[in-house]
Amino acid sequence: MGDFGLKSALSSLTSEALLEALALVVVASLVIMAMQTFVPKVAHKLGGKPKLYLLASVPLVRLLIIILTIILVVPILIEPSFENMVAIFGALGLALGFAFKDYVSSLIAGIVTLYEMPYRPGDWIEINGKYGEVRSIGTRAAEIVTPDDNVVIIPHSTLWAALIANGNDGSDNLMCVTEFHLRPGHDVRRVMALLRDVAFTSPLVKTWQPILVHVRNSEHGMRYLIKAYPLDPRDQFRFISELTSRGAEALTAEGLQFTTVPVAVS
Repeated sequence: MGDFGLKSALSSLTSEALLEALALVVVASLVIMAMQTFVPKVAHKLGGKPKLYLLASVPLVRLLIIILTIILVVPILIEPSFENMVAIFGALGLALGFAFKDYVSSLIAGIVTLYEMPYRPGDWIEINGKYGEVRSIGTRAAEIVTPDDNVVIIPHSTLWAALIANGNDGSDNLMCVTEFHLRPGHDVRRVMALLRDVAFTSPLVKTWQPILVHVRNSEHGMRYLIKAYPLDPRDQFRFISELTSRGAEALTAEGLQFTTVPVAVS
């Protein structure tokens, strides 16, 4: 009965219908390519939150175009009767269920990603030990670029089980933490004020965002943390390096001694 329904649904297929369907697919592909080319350019010119929201809209609009194309193409290829629709989509669903189970899982997770937006293009995220900037979000996977300029492909199905850490969550505010370990026996308030001045005078810092200095005792001495925001999330590593070098110079000039923190070997 299923084979008969499928053959009946495809019996009205003609060369003209194939050409018309192909033309729609080509037009949809060109629209998607144009959108993926020009929208990021406009987004980067705008900057700030408009940039992040425009970039995040690209995969959603692409998915809508694909769905609209399928809705337009199917009635062209087959007679749009209830029996034919059931036969075609039943056969398609069966094939996808067996052959593309993992792929469909990633597609569904991709739809969830577009709705819940746990990460967007421009976000700095960490998933399964991989940290980097989200470069693009496809219907099946997301691409992140690591600080070492490696491109990591993360299937959306990872969402089902993985913990995701998002550093800036759709904004251009990304907190950076710089550590210093000093021997005890010094003026703690003086050191905290000194490190805050180091951060506040950095040419890369957002002075309108909080600049905090925390201190705590540890088995390796006094541990100081500078928490501040760089002007741009992409400046985070240069910002931390700049705070580390200038902070070390300022602390050394005060005659303070650093402690050595053992590096854990995995």
